[in-house]
Amino acid sequence: KRRQLITLSFAGLITSLGMSACTGTPLALTGTLSNDSLTTITVSAAASLQDALEAIAPQFQAAHPNITIEYNFGSSGALQQQIEQGAPADIFFSAATNQMDKLGAADLILPESRQDILTNSLVLIAPATSSLVMTEIAQLKAADINRLAVGEFRSVPAGEYALQVLKELKLLAPLRSKFVFGSNVRNVLTAVESGNAELGIVYATDAALSNKVKVLATAPKETHLPIVYPIATIQGTSSPVASQTFIDFLLTERAQATFVEFGFKRV
Repeated sequence: KRRQLITLSFAGLITSLGMSACTGTPLALTGTLSNDSLTTITVSAAASLQDALEAIAPQFQAAHPNITIEYNFGSSGALQQQIEQGAPADIFFSAATNQMDKLGAADLILPESRQDILTNSLVLIAPATSSLVMTEIAQLKAADINRLAVGEFRSVPAGEYALQVLKELKLLAPLRSKFVFGSNVRNVLTAVESGNAELGIVYATDAALSNKVKVLATAPKETHLPIVYPIATIQGTSSPVASQTFIDFLLTERAQATFVEFGFKRV
C-alpha cells in the first residue's frame, strides 16, 4: 500500500507539472499580483496627509480594483511606536525622515522600498477674524498673546520642525509658558480654528484646508530641516507586491498632481 501511495503521489505531481506546462501558468507566482486575487493593505500615514490620500484612494482603486486600501492616520511618532509594538501595517508614510530612520535602524522596513514622496512648508496661523498683524515668525517675541498651539515636540513632526524654528530664532524661552500642545498637526489647526489658541504653527497644507484660519508668516527654510515625507513597506508584510504597487502609484503624474492640489510640493 505504501508503494502504491508513493506511486500515486508521484503521478499526481507529474500531472500537475504537465498541466502547468500546457497552460503556461506557474505553480507559484512570485513578484506578481493576480487580477482575481483580492488584497487589503493598511497604510499608516501622517495626519497631514489625510485629505490628499483620501482623494487618491478612489483613483488607485480604479486602477487596481483587486487592492483595497485601509488608512490609519495619526502623528508620525505615534504611528512609528505602533509599528514598533507590532501593530498591523503594510506601509508607513511619515511626515518626517526621523521616524522612518528609526524604523529603518530597527530593521522594520524594506530599505529598497523607501521613497521620498513630497515636501511641505511650515506656517504661522491665526483665526481668520484675528486682528494680529505679523509678517515674520521672529515677531512672536513681542506678540501680545497667551496661547501658541504647536505639535508635541517629541512625537509630532510639525512640532519637531516648530521646535527647530523656535530654537533658531531664540524664541523657545520667551514663549515656553504659552505653548498649547496638540497630539497631531490637525489638533493644532483645530485649536486655532476654535479660538483656543491665538496662534499656531502648522504645515502650509493644513492651513490651506481651512477657511477659519489665515496665514501670517512662513518659517524661513534655513530655520528648520527640510520637510520631507518618506514612505516605505513594513518588514514582514504579507502583501509586499500590493504595497509596492501603491507606493509606485503615488509617484505617478496623476497622484502627484493631486498632492499638489492640496498644497504639497514634489520632491
